Amino acid sequence: MSAVRTKPIRLLLVDDHEVVRVGLRTVLHENHGIVVVGEARSKAASVRAVKRLQPDIILMDVRLPDGSGIDACRAILANHPAMRIIFLTSYADDESVLAAVLAGAQGYVLKDIDSGLLIRSIRAVSNGQSILNPALTQRALNWIKSWPTKVAPAQGQSLSPQEERVLALVAEGLTNKEIATTMKLSDKTVKNYLANIFQKLHISRRAQAAALFVKRQT
Repeated sequence: MSAVRTKPIRLLLVDDHEVVRVGLRTVLHENHGIVVVGEARSKAASVRAVKRLQPDIILMDVRLPDGSGIDACRAILANHPAMRIIFLTSYADDESVLAAVLAGAQGYVLKDIDSGLLIRSIRAVSNGQSILNPALTQRALNWIKSWPTKVAPAQGQSLSPQEERVLALVAEGLTNKEIATTMKLSDKTVKNYLANIFQKLHISRRAQAAALFVKRQT
């Protein structure tokens, strides 16, 4: 028999829509064992709230006004690697799911989930399980697997060492600004590198670049 958790699950809500936060707080408040310790409506606010409140679980939207929840997830886990993050979102696209997986999230569920299943998902993640919507996750993984095992630019169009490093940072989920800071380059230079990478690899989206990078490592 598994051990019964005696302490309540401390949860932080991150969503820029007040009505969503109020609704979630109402639903969660009625369930013994989960305590909403705070709310945040932006990436920056979520990072500050995590440092201040030290929640067990973060329930976060993918899209935030000052960046993405993916960026926030990566920034939070860099400083709090034991933190557990569940994305609760309306976005079911492969790009978002793949980015969430690469960023280290433990859960990815859609906002049309019923309240009972959401509660069970929060408790499961708190107990160390991963709750990544099976259909969405499998679709994202199939997307990666669909690329050729050896992905290389055309002859005479090989990636430079700097472009390879930019590609690796894109796969980690970094934004152009964050890549520029990491590599000590200007934003414009990073944009130029990305344009060259996309042209050489015949792709048009960052998630495609991340998928290709992951595939090349396997």
